Amino acid sequence: MILRGIKRQLLASLEDSPSVYLQGARQTGKSTLAKSLADGEYPARYLTLDNAGVLAAAESDPRAFVAGIEGPTIIDEVQRARQLPLAIKESIDARRVSGRFLLTGSANVVLLPRVASALAGRIEIHTLWPFSQGELGGSPERFIDDVFRTDYTPPGRVEGEDWQQLFERILKGGFPEIVRRRGPDRRRAWFGSYVTTILQREVRDLSSIEDLGAMPRLLALLGARVGSLLNYAELSRSLSMPQTTLKRYMALLEGAFLIQMLPAWSSNLGKRLVKSPKLQLVDTGLLCHLIGANSRRLMGEPRIAGQILENFVAMELRKHLGWSQVSPRLFHFQTQTGQEVDIVLEDCTGKIVGVEVKSSAAVKSSDFRGLRALREMLGDQFLRGFVLYAGSEVLSFGTDLFALPVSGLWHTR
Repeated sequence: MILRGIKRQLLASLEDSPSVYLQGARQTGKSTLAKSLADGEYPARYLTLDNAGVLAAAESDPRAFVAGIEGPTIIDEVQRARQLPLAIKESIDARRVSGRFLLTGSANVVLLPRVASALAGRIEIHTLWPFSQGELGGSPERFIDDVFRTDYTPPGRVEGEDWQQLFERILKGGFPEIVRRRGPDRRRAWFGSYVTTILQREVRDLSSIEDLGAMPRLLALLGARVGSLLNYAELSRSLSMPQTTLKRYMALLEGAFLIQMLPAWSSNLGKRLVKSPKLQLVDTGLLCHLIGANSRRLMGEPRIAGQILENFVAMELRKHLGWSQVSPRLFHFQTQTGQEVDIVLEDCTGKIVGVEVKSSAAVKSSDFRGLRALREMLGDQFLRGFVLYAGSEVLSFGTDLFALPVSGLWHTR
């Protein structure tokens, strides 16, 4: 079994929290991880609401269902029994013991008001994404924690990868089932079935929407706009869909962990809420499937390759947050004069690390324009900046500005 970087954080939460919620998209390995904990460090009974009998019992009499549980328990896909969280809350309030429940769900807890309100103050939340590249290599990454160290020095050497190697990582993505499949045809078959299943089951479970016919077209359209600022008016016109409906659909796709938003960073906290976020898909393998991109297309269309590479890097960093000690927040940065930084990481003290993504195999001083503008604005608040590129050398471009191969995110020497 591949080691998941989030495992240590999950066990720490179970040591002092009565319940823990592990959320994430379908097929990211939540059940596998939960079962491995039950067989090892967290001996627990495993129940899944994907089992028709278990679901019927939980829905018929939630209080009796919970009352019949003894000892630590894992309840998989808890969102399927709508009244169950309240019964769990009552049981926790009657006997508050750490590690009683590990709950998993394929929907963001924000879209599950019964879970969020019932278990407020009684639950810790963790998100499991598809595999990171470091997890696939057997060593969860330390990149984020390293670059926030005050005594950081860049690695002397990084095991660089050529475009063909990067394209293979991008086209595969990180879903566990895809990792086991060989060849693009088998990957296409899985992704096609996956999208259909998610839309027919997860989205319908989250909402009473009956007409899901527009969802595949919306997903493909969003895939073509990754890395761009979210523009509801333009999307609404392209789909001939009212903005109210579009925003509802977008919230459901985000709640099912198919898309993510990268909010805008601003030194004015109030402005962060009104500036447009950037759009991302949670997995580049899924993204490439939706827009029909293969290795040949990525090689022949540098603009599309650059957008997908930026999405790839942003999602890799989002995965690293699951086990980072610093645990910064992720943003993008853009000025009115056009200076921009693809990804901004801000820790709890306000320190900033900037990351720019370039799809070229060489890097120029002009590639650091946005990072220099951000450094000038922030002064001592700016720690350092990186241009991640498709090359093989680690290079310094001035004080606290470095060029680093994209592969430096997951392996160094």
